[in-house]
Amino acid sequence: MTLATALSNDILPGLATLNPIEEVAASLGIPNSALYRYGPHKGKVALDYALKAAAQPSGKLILVTAISPTPAGEGKTTTTIGLGDALRRAGHRTAICLREPSLGPSFGAKGGATGGGCAQIGPIDEINLHFTGDLHAISAAHNLLAAMIDNHLYWGNALGLDPARIMWRRVIDLNDRALRDIVIGLGGTNGPTRQTGFDITAASEVMAVFCLARSLPELEQRLGDIVIGRDKAKRLVRARELNAAGAMAALLKDAFAPNLVQTFEGTPAFVHGGPFANIAHGCNTLLATQTALGLADFVVTEAGFGADLGAEKFLDIKCRQGGLTPSACVMVATVRALKMHGGVALRALAEENVDAVKEGCANLLRHVENMRKFGLNTVVAINRFASDTPAELEMVQQVCANAGVRAISCEHFSRGSAGAADLAQAVVELAEAGAAFTPLYPDDMPLESKISVIAKSIYGAADIQLESRAAAQLREVSDAGFAHLPVCMAKTQYSFSADPAVRGAPSGFTLPIREVRLSAGAGFIVALCGDTVTMPGLPRRAAAEDIFLDTDGEINGLT
Repeated sequence: MTLATALSNDILPGLATLNPIEEVAASLGIPNSALYRYGPHKGKVALDYALKAAAQPSGKLILVTAISPTPAGEGKTTTTIGLGDALRRAGHRTAICLREPSLGPSFGAKGGATGGGCAQIGPIDEINLHFTGDLHAISAAHNLLAAMIDNHLYWGNALGLDPARIMWRRVIDLNDRALRDIVIGLGGTNGPTRQTGFDITAASEVMAVFCLARSLPELEQRLGDIVIGRDKAKRLVRARELNAAGAMAALLKDAFAPNLVQTFEGTPAFVHGGPFANIAHGCNTLLATQTALGLADFVVTEAGFGADLGAEKFLDIKCRQGGLTPSACVMVATVRALKMHGGVALRALAEENVDAVKEGCANLLRHVENMRKFGLNTVVAINRFASDTPAELEMVQQVCANAGVRAISCEHFSRGSAGAADLAQAVVELAEAGAAFTPLYPDDMPLESKISVIAKSIYGAADIQLESRAAAQLREVSDAGFAHLPVCMAKTQYSFSADPAVRGAPSGFTLPIREVRLSAGAGFIVALCGDTVTMPGLPRRAAAEDIFLDTDGEINGLT
């Protein structure tokens, strides 16, 4: 949906059209000479300029996260945008940092990912679809390496790769369950026949490398560090041994420059990189975040899904690798979602149910307490819906007050920055008070212990259960010298446990770990929990069925 369509539908009364991207850049002091334009409303900041800004970070970093997601929705991106607009409205030089939407959820169950109501970034349709081509470049770089692996096998396999122990799969930026497990090389003349599969681009290690590298030389180095498999002597084989890293970096060179767009109120927004948080590390690029910190007084960023996933990975992976120190945390919740965590069915959410809200607050408080374990001062943002009653809102605020945290009702969806003014003031106060941020675990803790600490301390598990394959894989990566790396947990986003049907704040369960993957280029270990898959499927009715071009060529149905 374009901005013009939104305005014509009275979704955004009184808001002007998007500003020229040059004006948005100028509000952060970025000159025209350092801006590469992708049409009138999108741009990339020249890499040399971005690197200079990133080298002198001075702004305060605000992390926006949320309770465990439900079909009722929480509005984390909407709140991130509303808060950014409100901080700018209050006179602070502000920038927002978000992830790029993947085509998978845009055409799948979630739909678009540019916010909602009066708190959106634009141009909506362009950002949600091809944007500046970054995700296509990441897919191409990933699949180039896959093609070079199979080409190496075809032409004699000088490295002695064991086809049965090749770890590198292919990717596509779509939800396509039929590609999870495939057989390639059929036909007799197309190379060795072997079993492999596809992941979604958001789960690619190239995506993670792209999001954690701080310069082009580091990008190429990390790409070369990628482990593609083992040879017949069980030695780890890396991408640089195929001479692949240079060409992969060349494909990513232009994409690596941070993207700049704007909110509907004109607040600058860096939208760059897009790893999922349930199967990847869930944060926008480190370069975009550091660039924003060098240009703005306040930088508002989000981490994907609930705080048990995106925020934990933001703090234990991105902040650890990038030397970032968040100044405050915002925990997003809705009355509707809290009711679902309290046992109310989706069809009954419009009915007042104070008791269910109170029970559902257990999920909210677990997430707040988890942020305290990292030393972060937190405020709760209640993303208000029209169906919320005063009694329900009062219950959330009362429960939070009893736990020593402030809960603020916000109306940025319907009122824009004015509806998040109180939240912005609270965030400024928390940021000025300072934080004593510390990661959850030290680098030198054994990998199994790191997994256990996350499971017990963040999820509420009593223990973990390593399947035999996962236990063997942990020993292999530890013996190979990777025990110092942080852990990226791949787990359902819908529950603290590995069972997506268990809402609320479960405890005392055993967390199953079925597989461990080494992401040497990204610099972390992936632990897959339960039935989590790295290639999503489409729902029974996909969002793609409702997207179309009208008679004027405008895209409709992309929300």
